[in-house]
Amino acid sequence: MNRQQKELIEKAKGAALKVMLHNNRGPSGLPRAAGWGYYEPYTRDLMICSLGILTTGNEKLLKSLRKVLETLAKNQTELGHIPSLVNDPEDRGASDTTPLFLMAVGLYRMAKGEKNFLKEAVQKSLTWLRYQSPPNRCLIAQMPTSDWRDEQWVLGYGLYVNTIVYVDLCLFGQRERAAEAKEAMDRFTVRGEAQTRHVPEGLVLRRKPYYAMWSYKVYRSDRFDLLGNSIAILSGIASPSRARKLISWIEKESEALKAKKKLVVDLPPNFFPYMRPGDPDWRTRYEKYNRPGEYHNGGIWPFVCGFYIAALVAAEKYKLAEEKLVALTKLVEAAREAEVEFGFNEWHRAQDGQPRGEDWQSWSAAMYLYAAKCVEEKRTPFFEDMRRNYGC
Repeated sequence: MNRQQKELIEKAKGAALKVMLHNNRGPSGLPRAAGWGYYEPYTRDLMICSLGILTTGNEKLLKSLRKVLETLAKNQTELGHIPSLVNDPEDRGASDTTPLFLMAVGLYRMAKGEKNFLKEAVQKSLTWLRYQSPPNRCLIAQMPTSDWRDEQWVLGYGLYVNTIVYVDLCLFGQRERAAEAKEAMDRFTVRGEAQTRHVPEGLVLRRKPYYAMWSYKVYRSDRFDLLGNSIAILSGIASPSRARKLISWIEKESEALKAKKKLVVDLPPNFFPYMRPGDPDWRTRYEKYNRPGEYHNGGIWPFVCGFYIAALVAAEKYKLAEEKLVALTKLVEAAREAEVEFGFNEWHRAQDGQPRGEDWQSWSAAMYLYAAKCVEEKRTPFFEDMRRNYGC
């Protein structure tokens, strides 16, 4: 990394912190998800922001994060589910808000040394997780469009949500259940037209280095989910050898997309191959809301790229992590509408790299800060112990 690139990264870090502080108070008195467009305190956005907040050590942001976590605990359902909006206990139905809440509380406890912070709320949410598994396994199931991809069908055992569940089990010392979850994900997906009795499905694909986006009985998606696979590497679900093969595959496939002019930036899309009209998993609604190379159907999401960079550091691919951080820094400069030095937009179209979401997105800024910290220190705060001995 040359001096000019280092200086640009430092500027971007300062801008990212500025975004976080700007978004720290919204109309509800809680942080908002973006500088413009998303004024509400979206739970999943703010929980993912916890990684960036906790690595900055900024007292104002830490105090705000604590308030968010305490408010979520107050608005938790009697069965332990966490709402999709921090301040609205009736806004329910997300599959990832409860796992993300547990992750953020666990990280906060680790950073602040408060072992019993929100003890009752944590126990209720851990119990809620157990009820989300139809056959009483460690993997939890979900309904379509219920996680961060509100335009994407993820059915049954989704990779992304279950990687977060694994992180939760590690953070709260449930080692036996964490090992069972890891073992379950490391099983093969069902092959053929029938499921063998007493042989549950997993998330490993035959002859492919990455994990399936989802599987349920004889059904599965072979398409690639960058966020879920990145967390699998970061948390230690993927062994070091699988992590290296997975990263090599991602980079090779990204180059292939660039050669076909389906990708122009040096960062992987959040999902590929893109779904297209005529594909079995294509839905009519996608023509308007989820076109190929856009949004959840292959858009480039800065916050997801932040997780990928952290995964590269976890796999000790330090030079590649530096290169991707430089590429991400250049990407987050662009703004769609706001007149700002760094846009930290929500997502970018793969075919031209143009920002298409809302500018000054909180999780884009927060995960940039976390990724930069990982590259600088050649370590991944909070996840080092989780990967030790290939598990928690």
